[in-house]
Amino acid sequence: QVQLVESGGGLVQAGGSLRLSCAASGRITYINDMGWYRQAPGKQRELVATITNSGSTNYADSLLGRFTISRDNAKKTVYLQMNNLKPEDTAVYYCNADVYTWDLRRDYWGQGTQVTVSS
Repeated sequence: QVQLVESGGGLVQAGGSLRLSCAASGRITYINDMGWYRQAPGKQRELVATITNSGSTNYADSLLGRFTISRDNAKKTVYLQMNNLKPEDTAVYYCNADVYTWDLRRDYWGQGTQVTVSS
């Protein structure tokens, strides 16, 4: 059984910063890509950023420069540093990981963490 557990969400004023973490646990042999997605009320889930096992990153164009994704492979954890937050960044943020276990490769999602940015 593999679990992704997010933390670090909360309420912040516009212009502030938050750092999200997502830790993977379970019978994991290898984690390929990890990423963050978000879903605002009434909208579809959208890509925020992804990072490969070797550290190559990809960002949504609109977030480049404000958000930074990183990971610690030894800790099986991915991070999202969010700076200069705006009210439109308000959403539930979900962690995603492409995980290999002893007998399976599968995509996993965390339960989500709420980020609310007040104006």
